[in-house]
Amino acid sequence: MGVHAAPLTRPAGGLRSTTAASPASAASPAPTVAWSSLGAGSGPAAPPLVLSRRRQAIAPLAALTVIAVLAAVVLGSLAIGARPVSLPVVLDAVFHPDAANGDHAVVLARVTRTVAGLLVGAALGLAGTAMQGVTRNPLADPGILGVNAGAALAVVAAIFFLGADSVSSYLWLAFGGAALAAVVVYSVASVGRVGATPVKLVLAGAAVSAGLGSLLSAMLVNSRDSMELFRNWQVGALAGKSWDSILAVLPFIAVGAVLLLGTGRLLNNLSLGEDVARSLGQRPGTGRAVAALGIVLLCGSATALAGPIGFIGLVVPHLLRAVVGPDYRWLLPMSLVPAPAVLLLADVLGRVLLPPGEIPAGILAALMGAPVFVWLVRRGRKAAL
Repeated sequence: MGVHAAPLTRPAGGLRSTTAASPASAASPAPTVAWSSLGAGSGPAAPPLVLSRRRQAIAPLAALTVIAVLAAVVLGSLAIGARPVSLPVVLDAVFHPDAANGDHAVVLARVTRTVAGLLVGAALGLAGTAMQGVTRNPLADPGILGVNAGAALAVVAAIFFLGADSVSSYLWLAFGGAALAAVVVYSVASVGRVGATPVKLVLAGAAVSAGLGSLLSAMLVNSRDSMELFRNWQVGALAGKSWDSILAVLPFIAVGAVLLLGTGRLLNNLSLGEDVARSLGQRPGTGRAVAALGIVLLCGSATALAGPIGFIGLVVPHLLRAVVGPDYRWLLPMSLVPAPAVLLLADVLGRVLLPPGEIPAGILAALMGAPVFVWLVRRGRKAAL
């Protein structure tokens, strides 16, 4: 979609523009460029790179609201479980811990679980937002495009062949699996005249995920020990995480976040098209490589720590666009807040829905995200990027 110039007429005296001859046209304001949908075969769309006045007023309020929601979910994560703890006791345990107090011990045991949820949610939300900008695909998600499946297969291979039993022992393989899966998906989707369209990327991701899942299952059925180690990790459970595991992935999540938070302007310019991005002084190839490195670090770290959790990176960017608009300079940093809130909410709900047992956060996140994915696919106008 673009701005079309007024038609030219050829009068007796020569060629002239009807726009130039019309005083009304000269006085009219410059037309705005609408942000078109990204269907297969559509041309590059030009997003507004500044927030409207309405969104400028809403964005700070929305940010404060989301932060308040995240704080409430964090407190709920520390208080709710098989043994409920009151809010005053939670605050007392956090600021004045007493190892001899049973309630304090319960709260402190939930701290690592909550911190793991914060890190994994932030990593997946930021990676999903950046992935949608890099691929210009509103359906992009680390789970849908096979990145998590690649990391999961690498982790299982490390458990099966190398006997790895800790996050630090298979973390690097998770990075390699995530990177290899991303390259394979994009290469498969790029085959053909139209290149890697949104639909082809989703189909390629589904096909690669299915193939990697088959290899993963083949390794697990031949090793009971690998199956036991993998069982809880596969469903995206946050329970049972240790500080050693959290500290092992923390540096990589920090580096990946820094890399992606610096790509806001690049992603805005890429949405205008590569030629326009180059004319604005950007290097699309280098920028995409930096963004891809950040995505691999975040997805590999999150998958190594908590397992393959999907749909967090799909849902959060669309929720944010409804509030702050399409500017990635706002989307990327703001995705760090609602994404962990959604994941922790799924984790808290999983503790109370089927007592005394628990539903892993990854399963509930998929149940929450699947309807959103179906809605995005079925609605008549695809989400703009």
